[in-house]
Amino acid sequence: MIVNIALLTVTDTRTLENDKSGNILANKIQEANHKLTDRKICKDNKEDIVVILKDWINQKNIDVIITTGGTGLTGRDITPEAVNEIADKHIPGFGEVFRTISLKTVGTSAIQSRACAVLANGKYIFVLPGSSGGVSDAWDGILKYQLDINHKPCNFVELFPRLKEK
Repeated sequence: MIVNIALLTVTDTRTLENDKSGNILANKIQEANHKLTDRKICKDNKEDIVVILKDWINQKNIDVIITTGGTGLTGRDITPEAVNEIADKHIPGFGEVFRTISLKTVGTSAIQSRACAVLANGKYIFVLPGSSGGVSDAWDGILKYQLDINHKPCNFVELFPRLKEK
């Protein structure tokens, strides 16, 4: 099953041309035979991030949103706060598993990441760090499998039809 994915890079310094982490994700999305339906770069500004995410969660042709950047501890790192403004449900296991995977690659520095995931209007939003290693860890260790309908015993894709149940 092809998953339609929108990709947002949150950064004050990168452009599409030098967005290493965004390019890694775009390539991994393509390699997994999913469709990159939209891609944007946004400054570290909560209101701008929320506007983009609200637009995307209301588009029928988007199943999943991935953000990269803004998950650290500095004053400009506000992506999780922006995502919280539109979240319907949090998926705490995503961040827990991400930090467990990261522990193997960056050691105890993994505790500095606020990578997380939520559901908003029936869409998954995965909030990843801006580092190339972080996005690779998240995709290769979690998303590659959870966005594959064939992954068992269960995966995020098989839940698509039920995410907006009342």
